[in-house]
Amino acid sequence: METAKVNKDYDLICVGGGIMSANLALIAKILKPELNVLILEKLDKVAQESSAAWNNAGTGHSALCELNYTPENKDGDIDISKAIAICNQFEISKQFWSYLVNNGHIKAPQSFIHNVPHHSWVTGKANAEYLEKRYKTMKEHFMFESIEFTKDQEIMKQWFPLIMQNRNNDEVMAASRIERGTEVNFGVLTKKLFSILETDYGTPVQCNEEVLDIDPDEGVEWSVKVKNTETGKVQHLDAEHVFIGAGGGSLLLLEKVEIEEKDGYGGFPVSGQWLACKNQEVINQHHAKVYSKAGLGDPPMSTPHLDTRYIDGKRELLFGPFAGFSPKFLKEGSKLDLFKSVNLKNIPSMLGGFWHNLSLTKYLIKQLAMSFDDRMDDLREFVKNAKNEDWEVVVAGQRVQIIKRDEYEGGKLEFGTEVVSSKDGRITCLLGASPGASTAVKIMLDVMNKAFPEVINSNKGKKLLQQMAPTWNTQVDETTFKTQLNQSKKTLGL
Repeated sequence: METAKVNKDYDLICVGGGIMSANLALIAKILKPELNVLILEKLDKVAQESSAAWNNAGTGHSALCELNYTPENKDGDIDISKAIAICNQFEISKQFWSYLVNNGHIKAPQSFIHNVPHHSWVTGKANAEYLEKRYKTMKEHFMFESIEFTKDQEIMKQWFPLIMQNRNNDEVMAASRIERGTEVNFGVLTKKLFSILETDYGTPVQCNEEVLDIDPDEGVEWSVKVKNTETGKVQHLDAEHVFIGAGGGSLLLLEKVEIEEKDGYGGFPVSGQWLACKNQEVINQHHAKVYSKAGLGDPPMSTPHLDTRYIDGKRELLFGPFAGFSPKFLKEGSKLDLFKSVNLKNIPSMLGGFWHNLSLTKYLIKQLAMSFDDRMDDLREFVKNAKNEDWEVVVAGQRVQIIKRDEYEGGKLEFGTEVVSSKDGRITCLLGASPGASTAVKIMLDVMNKAFPEVINSNKGKKLLQQMAPTWNTQVDETTFKTQLNQSKKTLGL
């Protein structure tokens, strides 16, 4: 195996050719074009794992319909604090995309984003009462004041007619709707961002390059060991900053990095499947994203939804997700990934996370036992007359849920995204899953602030950030929010 030492310093190396690295690299180059940035991707193309359209939900996660972001407290009040945070984070993404359109970097936003109304829909008296309380609470906040609510089946027939076919008039149900919801093809978007980097900033992605290790070098730099998957050639690259954004593969690489902040982190892989409609007549009857409630005791990621999607220029209809289990951390990963991730420092976290999440294990076992007919029966809770021949199973992406230390439980399973960073910010790693892609711009701006505070806080940086993401790192007021919302709507053709 040929080994070469490359005496070229990089200001930033991004590991992984997905939505996170694309955003970070592009933000860095816009704020300071002279930064020497390198992106490394193990596969032969970018956006093939979690960023690929079939591998993620495609919902512009803005907390307009996702009920797990608005839990009911013990006192009966609805907590919308997480919904407010996620809503603003997605709007920051839209602001950045609008900036790229306004500056000529993106020519056709409709190639990756569409207006698809977001709905929450529940059945049963208790769920209907919860949804009405949620509606009243959200209606009072300026971010959600356009929300609508109904218990009237005739109105629901207008909102999502496919779901309302063959319903009994005495069925108890309720629904809410926010018109401005979006459907996003993050695979197409990721490719556009990398195209901008290559065309406008001379920063191509180097594919077929697997990062084997990251070690501290002399001074404050990192030495990144890289192997070409085609030739077997190994080289060592020096970088002042490294970002690990390799999706499910991030944890295994982070564990090799010599920083104490990594200790105690583990991961639990969950695979997914969709039911995809093959009948164009059925697809055309539904133009909506409709989210319901997860089953009693089921994890948040199990929230069932019937979604209009736009993939490869074609309108699609997906239902799910259905969970599965694979020890792989990536679709193109190894069946040994889970076992390789276990070490002496995260065993307590892993055991605690498992013991206190037995319901997740039971849920996965139940999901694994489901036949195609079982999945179709779940779909028929949404679409009463769904026919087996109109639907097929499509495998979605791998997700690795975060397990971290917990003082009381030993380990805790987290459903979200988290940035692990060295104290000096010179190495950062993104772990976790949803709502990752939707909030990527905000997350990567936070990484920039940690890694390159001098760039973010320079006069030039502050002026550019006011154009790129006006509501990032600020207390958002009603006037600013609505102004930016309307501008994004116009610029992105929504």
